[in-house]
Amino acid sequence: MRIRIIGGGVAGLTCALLFAKMGFEIDIFERLTQAGKGCSWYAGGMLAPWCEVESAEPLIAKWGQESLTFWKAEFSGTQSFGSIVVAPSRDTAELKRFARRTENFEWLEADKIAELEPDLEGRFMAALYFQEEAHLDPRTTLENLTQRLTLEYDTKFHYNAEISEAEFSDPAWDWTIDCRGFSAQASFKNLRGVKGEMLVLKSSEIHLKRPIRFLHPRFPVYIIPRNDNMFMVGATMIENSERTRITARSIMELLNAAYAVHPAFGEAEIIEMGCDLRPSFPDNLPRIKRIENKFAKGHVLHVNGLYRHGFLLAPALAKRVVDVVLTNAYFKEIMDEA
Repeated sequence: MRIRIIGGGVAGLTCALLFAKMGFEIDIFERLTQAGKGCSWYAGGMLAPWCEVESAEPLIAKWGQESLTFWKAEFSGTQSFGSIVVAPSRDTAELKRFARRTENFEWLEADKIAELEPDLEGRFMAALYFQEEAHLDPRTTLENLTQRLTLEYDTKFHYNAEISEAEFSDPAWDWTIDCRGFSAQASFKNLRGVKGEMLVLKSSEIHLKRPIRFLHPRFPVYIIPRNDNMFMVGATMIENSERTRITARSIMELLNAAYAVHPAFGEAEIIEMGCDLRPSFPDNLPRIKRIENKFAKGHVLHVNGLYRHGFLLAPALAKRVVDVVLTNAYFKEIMDEA
């Protein structure tokens, strides 16, 4: 079976890997010059299914746990240290509200916080510790997936390749899997963009080991440690369809949140700033949309709407894509009209 995947982000690459493992011939068409350079490039990489249920459907937690198992098995760079949620003392009510809406965590007092993250000693009197969560570096992961597909499975990558929907029914492929994200807006009447904005800071004075979620009524922010004294600071809930513009206010809010977590971030070097759009539906659940082609050999699946859960959901969603292709499976939660 020949399968063409349109889009080389985390959704397209995980679909490709599962199909390639089954021995299918895979071609990936990417409009940019490198796989993973779209919104996946600006992802946080938190694998936090229990935290996410605070504002997401239970399905996200269920499939997120499935994906967490996948990443631990497939990517040695997965860091399984858990995650910590904190709030300023004046916003303790936010932390309690977060606790009421989540599960599988431990309440920490100041001394326990300091044991896990010495750099946070004396900064927060209470925190939530989600011990079974993990995180990864999205860019390293995307590179790893691309190399594996190329070297182990002889997957062919086609860059600078714009494929119009009129070309989706090309009978040279048995299936076309459309993973274009927000670029596929014309195929989904309710698809919207939720902007994710991020900074990469460098500081040799801070040594956090785990992702830190900093709760605030206006702009919850996460800080994720990466290699070489780097930290990704991001927020992914901005209802805005401007794909590339990051505002001065957003930068100030991200920096203020980082400074509130640790004052040494005030002296950190800004390595990078950027943003992109997370493709999202009104319920913030993903969708698989199947199109039967009555006049040609090829069939089409649109896969979209991962919202801010790209790395958290992509492996579980890819598994369902394989089931749809091979067994004509139907998943009501994500295959209703969108």
